[in-house]
Amino acid sequence: MESLTLARRLFLKKITGLGALVTMSFTTQKVLAGNRAALTSVRVAQSNEDHTRVVFDLSGAIEHDLFTLTGPNRVVIDLKNVRKSAALISDDHETNLLNGIRSSIRNNKDLRVVLDLKGKARPRSFMLQPNDQAGHRLVIDMHATQLSPTPVKTNQQQRQKKKKEIVIAIDPGHGGRDPGAVGRKGTREKDITLAVAKKLKKVISATPGFKAVLTREGDQFVVLRKRVEKARKHQADLFISLHADAFKSPRVEGASVYALSLNGASSEAARWIAEKENASDLIGGISLDDKDDLIASVLLDLSQSATIQDSLELGSDVLKHLGKVGKLNKDQVQQAGFAVLKAPDMPSILIETAFISNPKEERRLKSSKHQHKIAKAIFSGIKTHMKNRLA
Repeated sequence: MESLTLARRLFLKKITGLGALVTMSFTTQKVLAGNRAALTSVRVAQSNEDHTRVVFDLSGAIEHDLFTLTGPNRVVIDLKNVRKSAALISDDHETNLLNGIRSSIRNNKDLRVVLDLKGKARPRSFMLQPNDQAGHRLVIDMHATQLSPTPVKTNQQQRQKKKKEIVIAIDPGHGGRDPGAVGRKGTREKDITLAVAKKLKKVISATPGFKAVLTREGDQFVVLRKRVEKARKHQADLFISLHADAFKSPRVEGASVYALSLNGASSEAARWIAEKENASDLIGGISLDDKDDLIASVLLDLSQSATIQDSLELGSDVLKHLGKVGKLNKDQVQQAGFAVLKAPDMPSILIETAFISNPKEERRLKSSKHQHKIAKAIFSGIKTHMKNRLA
């Protein structure tokens, strides 16, 4: 288990009890339960347009069930052995995603809380143990998405263990005979991506607990799938592909971030299932060679769904920091079927740092100082993501 990457170790926790996930529409997350607990307060926060966090402050450890319903869309949480609370009565429980919160007593002892949604969302729940600032907390993270709403299991004790070095694979787009986009002054995308990648590697490597590897060290052509293979060879926890966009109009500008689309994930799952004898390390070391295609498909779907969700959250954190050093072309993470984003077990994003076809942005991209700012912004987003993920 020690040789597994962070993403694979967390995913191994997620697929424990696969049968329950396959046959049921909900998952139960348990902690040690004591006497009947009280819900002391409810906090709602919106970090961006498509992400809402609801925190239930509790007087003690509890068990809870979480499941989703449609028509209308809602997330239902059953808080076991918890008293009804006036903390749920408020008009301040609305965000871009959340329409409101209501509750009722179930089985004369459990508190059922319903989160009414304005659209589809994929929830993730986890318990936090008391610290110097707060007591027991149940956290519900909801991200607007078209993914199937499968709650992801987490384990607080596992997260509290000492983490190994976080390995980040940096992929400078294009290279060698593939120059990528070319600016009006002759600036080549392959040169910009390599320059930013080297600065990003330097920033990452100077931070304790982080390590960076490049998919290409110089001006060489690397096949797209080989880039992912190299990252997986180094057991990378995150994959960051760097690019500089181009458009026919020189006025178009701004950065954007992409994660894998569902269509891209589906096609990649089919390829992995066809090669399942080589895919055992994709899902926490569980071999697929003795599984039929249906079970293999379920395992990979679970892995890819969790990975895409992590990628969307990583992309959102990076995008937020990139907006501090330049304009954004898209203020939300986009999704597409890029080949370099298709590792089922490794959160991956593709960053279009700017439009090299825009004269002003071409000049900035050539600036070593601005390249360093981009690198620092990307790493700031990565650190924010990892802090939230391992909190």
